[in-house]
Amino acid sequence: MAPPKAPRSRKTPDPSGFVRVRGAREHNLKHVDVDIPRDALVVFTGVSGSGKSSLAFGTLYAEAQRRYFESVAPYARRLIDQVGVPEVDAIDGLPPAVALQQHRGAPTSRSSVGSVTTLSNSVRMLYSRAGHYPPKLERLDSDAFSPNTPAGACPKCHGIGRVFEVTERSMVPDDSLSIRERAVAAWPPAWHGQNLRDILVTLGYDIDKPWRDLPKKDRQWILFTDEQPTVPVYAGFTSAEVKRAMARKEPPSYMGTFTGAKRYVMTTFATTQSAMMKKRVARYMVASDCSLCEGKRLKRESLSVTFAGRDIGELSLLPLEQVAELIKPTAEGKGKDADVMAREHPEKLIVAQRITQDLLARIQVLTDLGLGYLSLERSTPTLSPGELQRLRLATQVRSNLFGVVYVMDEPSAGLHPADTESLLTALDRLKAAGNSLFVVEHEVDVIRHADWIVDVGPAAGEHGGRVLYSGVPEGLAKVEASRTRRYLFEEEALRRRSPRKPTGRLRLEGVKRNNLRGLDVDFPLGVFTTVTGVSGSGKSSLVSQALVELVAGRLGQALAPEEEEGEPLDREPVLASEGHIQEGMESIRRLVTVDQKPIGRTPRSNLATYTGLFDHVRKLFAATPLSKSRKYGAGRFSFNTAGGRCDTCEGEGFVSVELLFLPSVYAPCPTCHGTRYNAKTLEVRYREKNIADVLGLTVDGAFDFFTEEPPLQRALKVLRDVGLGYLRLGQPATELSGGEAQRIKLATELQRTQHGDTLYVLDEPTTGLHPADVDKLMTQLEGLVDAGNTVIVVEHDLRVIAASDHVIDVGPGAGNAGGRVVAQGTPEQVAKVKESRTAPYLGRTLGR
Repeated sequence: MAPPKAPRSRKTPDPSGFVRVRGAREHNLKHVDVDIPRDALVVFTGVSGSGKSSLAFGTLYAEAQRRYFESVAPYARRLIDQVGVPEVDAIDGLPPAVALQQHRGAPTSRSSVGSVTTLSNSVRMLYSRAGHYPPKLERLDSDAFSPNTPAGACPKCHGIGRVFEVTERSMVPDDSLSIRERAVAAWPPAWHGQNLRDILVTLGYDIDKPWRDLPKKDRQWILFTDEQPTVPVYAGFTSAEVKRAMARKEPPSYMGTFTGAKRYVMTTFATTQSAMMKKRVARYMVASDCSLCEGKRLKRESLSVTFAGRDIGELSLLPLEQVAELIKPTAEGKGKDADVMAREHPEKLIVAQRITQDLLARIQVLTDLGLGYLSLERSTPTLSPGELQRLRLATQVRSNLFGVVYVMDEPSAGLHPADTESLLTALDRLKAAGNSLFVVEHEVDVIRHADWIVDVGPAAGEHGGRVLYSGVPEGLAKVEASRTRRYLFEEEALRRRSPRKPTGRLRLEGVKRNNLRGLDVDFPLGVFTTVTGVSGSGKSSLVSQALVELVAGRLGQALAPEEEEGEPLDREPVLASEGHIQEGMESIRRLVTVDQKPIGRTPRSNLATYTGLFDHVRKLFAATPLSKSRKYGAGRFSFNTAGGRCDTCEGEGFVSVELLFLPSVYAPCPTCHGTRYNAKTLEVRYREKNIADVLGLTVDGAFDFFTEEPPLQRALKVLRDVGLGYLRLGQPATELSGGEAQRIKLATELQRTQHGDTLYVLDEPTTGLHPADVDKLMTQLEGLVDAGNTVIVVEHDLRVIAASDHVIDVGPGAGNAGGRVVAQGTPEQVAKVKESRTAPYLGRTLGR
């Protein structure tokens, strides 16, 4: 084994420049006292759930934010989302703080890379002041180059870039059906749809003839008329019976008003308050590029202005690296455009140089952070939390703030080792500017780079919450209780064994998706394969999109729909992957994708309900003598249905309190005190605990409690095996990270009986995991392969890559510089490929 990497030289922190924390009790912290240096890179380490985030974010950042809000006028304070007062006795020496956390992008495609970084503001100013205008067009203000303002938005598509229409094909997907058989799928379901069909009977239309056989004139009127005739309706009558009833002037069941299918879809989409109804009718609307702006979202006048030969819509679609190349000549005062400006409008050249120089410097920071493949127009909902955090970090590097504490949540998440080096350079720049960096991190290379380590543990949940060590990194080597120590000083041996031999191959040919251009690739079957590459190289496009879509298509297996927020039509259109599977499908009977999407979007969804173990718990409570005497079924112990839940908060556990001059706050329900259940339900006990007590148990605690329940023991053991023993059974889905949600899904899958021939696909499953927890996860994934399955993961973790049977390295660069397989084979073979950006880091890991 190679000797540990020598620590870099550090200045000893000034003892007068410390943040002093006394009596921190947030979440699982046990009256923590700790001194943390300012003007340093401080890394908080520890296993998942140990309490490091509770100290960094829940205590230090929360207190800094609270103090800032105390200085804000009460009226303004109510407009700001506030965090609660942290459980701590005292914190001294705490500067103002800025948090950079792992959050998903804003739920609208109008939020983009350009708007998050404010680069778009500079680009719009560049076009306004230094753009090439056509003759007779007066100078436009910068607002005219924004699709989000009335001055710039295309009048036809209102700045979205697409228009939405309904067609006969979209509203009648199966024209072999009759109207009675619901051929007009766009019409409302249930009674309202039946009403419209009954009205057509009164109007004399044949609702039993196949749609395709109806006269075109009738089809057009039914779908597209704006007329709304009101006619008598004879519910349930045939056409002949309706004619007889009308001839006899019999009283109708009621008077009904007809609405054409197009009118119904458009009106419902525009006016309904129901997200479900809006989502339903949106399925019958067809999107196409706006013919006026050609999808560029701006007015024609704005698009007629060019810079470096491109309009602003074209420039915004280029990768940032290409934008930098395009504007570099102007920034240096060279090139044809600069010569023309110098000769005809010298003042324009001065403006253009100043703006392009600033743009170049800001784009360079983004490129250094491995984000040069992104375009200004890339919408934030399509970015990973790691990409979004690095965008915000790049903005802070250029902000020139001084004396601030930056609190960061795993900034290396989703980063290739090559990009991690650039990240560390950016962090050093922030520190050199006179700021303090408090970073929660698992990546060993970032921990080694720290000036100071605060190691929290020793384990998760109730078994953590103590500061094991606070000091320079070298000192951690002496702390036996630390689980971080073994990995930081390379005492933990790599998981090495002879690579398994594939049982076959899955060959994909002609794959096209994002930057993949006609790629051919072989995935070995029956082994553990890791797909690697720098951020943006195309590995997720290959595995999580193309591979999954093509295999699911061949299996006839429906993929779970994307659960996106925001307006259904205010999203980027998703293009299907192209390509085909040449061989190997005969060895795959089932596809399982384990992603990082939330397991639920409301606090009512939690670990216990998602995994199904809560069903068994509720049955145990229903089987107690008291429940039987009161005739309580399992449903009585659900907080989602009336009967057993608290009527005041309806099972939420909290209520919203409106304050006149302060923001609304959520407080524990005054009736159930946060338990979610009514008093009668809480009287029922199983082994001295009520249902709320059980939901408050951690997975580890529940495993010890339900010792005599084999079904629960199996489910809880798997959750512990994937490193989730610290989570509470009732922990809301909204409080779970993407990595935790992914491991809950994996645990749910691991509970199934294994039959082999299943393809498992995981995208960065080690995100948010301490190296000790990564080893636990690997044991479970290796077990899946040993059971006759194939596991393919997209991953950056070098220990995982080194332990793989097979590695496929995609690259060599990001965006247009990537998209091809540069190396594949065993880890040892890939480590020798010079073109691979992964190879040198993998080689060092294998040599330890």
